Amino acid sequence: MNSEDSIVIVGGGHAAAQLCASLAAAGVGGRIDLVCEEAVLPYQRPPLSKSYVKNPDETPQLHRGEAWYAQQGIRVHQGDAATAIDRAGRSVTLRSGAHLRYRWLVLATGTRARHLPHLSPSLDNVHVLRDAADAQRLRALWPAMQQLTVLGGGFIGLELAATAQALGKKVQVLEAAPRLLMRSASAELSNHVLQTHRNSGMDIRLGVSVGDFEVASNRLSALTVDGVRTPVDSLLLGIGAAPETSLAEQAGLDCGNGVVVDAGMRTSDPAILAIGDCALFPGVMGSGAIRLESVQNANDQAKVAAATIMGEPHHYEAVPWFWTEQASLRIQMAGLLPKNASCYRRPGKDETSFSLLHYAQGQLRCVESVNAPADHMAARKLLELKLSPAPEQACNPQVALRTMVTPAA
Repeated sequence: MNSEDSIVIVGGGHAAAQLCASLAAAGVGGRIDLVCEEAVLPYQRPPLSKSYVKNPDETPQLHRGEAWYAQQGIRVHQGDAATAIDRAGRSVTLRSGAHLRYRWLVLATGTRARHLPHLSPSLDNVHVLRDAADAQRLRALWPAMQQLTVLGGGFIGLELAATAQALGKKVQVLEAAPRLLMRSASAELSNHVLQTHRNSGMDIRLGVSVGDFEVASNRLSALTVDGVRTPVDSLLLGIGAAPETSLAEQAGLDCGNGVVVDAGMRTSDPAILAIGDCALFPGVMGSGAIRLESVQNANDQAKVAAATIMGEPHHYEAVPWFWTEQASLRIQMAGLLPKNASCYRRPGKDETSFSLLHYAQGQLRCVESVNAPADHMAARKLLELKLSPAPEQACNPQVALRTMVTPAA
């Protein structure tokens, strides 16, 4: 293989795995070097906060096995992180000292978990969840853990809070914002999630201020919550994630809240692309520049990047969708929640099932579904087709959303 034809992919998550699959399907697997910081092949991330973290016998669910990469001619560099990019020489340096030449370089570096600036991340009972190693550390501690304090009321924090409670742990959630899921869900959905978890016995405190930390024998023993000393058994930091842009910044690429790319996933250097959680891309559905953390976004952007590499430019215009499972709640969202939206509730099959339809300027922009998977699938189709059924029709429990997007026989 001519090194000038090489495609180097940096990352071991969903975006990198999908890009490998798309390029292999195009017949260029033999041109690919996949660089993984972790010493494991790319694997499914969503189970980490659910089944994986509570089942000591579960192993990472690989996207593809080792044999597949070998059959496609893809060279995988496991446990050998990229440390530098030489844009002039078109090469990437790995931690081992190896240098990989490239015609195309794709950054799929994802995110890193946020830490508190005044709290050491090396404390024995302070945890984050970003990768399988983090989940393994947590599940090894479950038997001895009596209580889990979760700092942050976002997706990861609430998923792990629900998992810990299912394992019989006493759970406390501390959220600085006035409601849960402040950045990702509507007030109506947030309130339902809050009431559901509180009804299950979870202690959730909103609008709190966390202050001083007491540390002894490399453990966090207590923290101050609204001026009151609060003992800590184990603490999980669920305060969000930051895009991993260090390589891009060192190489002088344009970065903001992520690596800046165009609709074809190209960075400010036309030979370098960025995809997935680390990419700041031109918005969809009128959102403006945006960075999304979701499996769907990672997979769809990888397909666009593959098209760019193969000389078949395609713009990223996919309708975003997300999901989370928290105990009895299966929450699915399609579209992006607009500001100043009108919200309409569509009843489901029972009191635990419903959908929230959000309209802006007469257009359906987002649908949040709780235990209503058929509504979610129909909503995605409606948004893809840019259809906006009248609220009184869409919210009628006698009218299935899916009938609005399925042609009559």
